[in-house]
Amino acid sequence: MNEISTPTIRIAKFQIGDVVKHRIYPFRGVVFDVDPVFDNTDEWYDSIPVDVRPRKDQPFYHLFAENDESEYVAYVSEQNLLRDHDDIPLRHPQIDEMFSTDSQGRYVEREPNRH
Repeated sequence: MNEISTPTIRIAKFQIGDVVKHRIYPFRGVVFDVDPVFDNTDEWYDSIPVDVRPRKDQPFYHLFAENDESEYVAYVSEQNLLRDHDDIPLRHPQIDEMFSTDSQGRYVEREPNRH
């Protein structure tokens, strides 16, 4: 009898609105979307050096990211992110379009505009 294996469902470690930083590279950002597994192009994936290329079977996060020089959107695997406990506010210009902050300074998704 053949056993049917079911894929392991992983719970994302970070949620929308969480502030994270990259484990290796000097940037931080706020999560604005989560893919349960890799969902980008093969060209993007293949451009990552093999010795640091993440597994595809883990959550990947869309970030409004920034470093000392610029702001941008990043796509990062869970294994490469850490929770950021720095209290310095993020400056990415798109954050205000999607988030407000609560009384503790956490990012909270804004309600969609209703017409």
